[in-house]
Amino acid sequence: MSDDYACTARNETPLERADRNFAELLQELRVTQTGVQILFAFLLTLAFSPRFPSLDAVQRGTYVTTLLLAVLAAALFTAPAALHRSLFQQRAKPLIVRVSSRLAAIGLGVLVLTLAGSVLLVVDVTSGRTEGVLAGAGTLLVCVGLWGVLPRLAGRPPARVEAALAEETDARTPGARGGAPRPMRRERCR
Repeated sequence: MSDDYACTARNETPLERADRNFAELLQELRVTQTGVQILFAFLLTLAFSPRFPSLDAVQRGTYVTTLLLAVLAAALFTAPAALHRSLFQQRAKPLIVRVSSRLAAIGLGVLVLTLAGSVLLVVDVTSGRTEGVLAGAGTLLVCVGLWGVLPRLAGRPPARVEAALAEETDARTPGARGGAPRPMRRERCR
């Protein structure tokens, strides 16, 4: 499907679609960015807590790694605003949307690691290394499941819809059940 494809389901032009997609992306980033900022602030305060000097080398390494991941996630989530600002009024909205979407996806991946590292650190300090590793791994699995696997499963059409689409495609193929192909109707827009 070409970028110039006029979406019939919403009756919008490609530029209107790019504007809508960017607005939706910014809404998503507001949610994630707030969470990253709160987590980053929490991590910053840990270094100044009375118990921090008693952390062992693994805990300090986890802390520094997690802190740097939080900084990277914040940078990735704010990059779309900087990109938009630098390309403002240059007729680059579709490009801004594509690049910003990719930055947000990478940011979510970094955020998963940041959350897992934070849980690992806190549970390690409060309950022990084994419990910390288990809690961090559990956090990683839950986030990957909810943010990665669930959207893919939810986006899949049910088996009966896939079967109906396959029949429709067969009916359009020359020589298969009745003749000349009809143009395929596309109503799904991004």
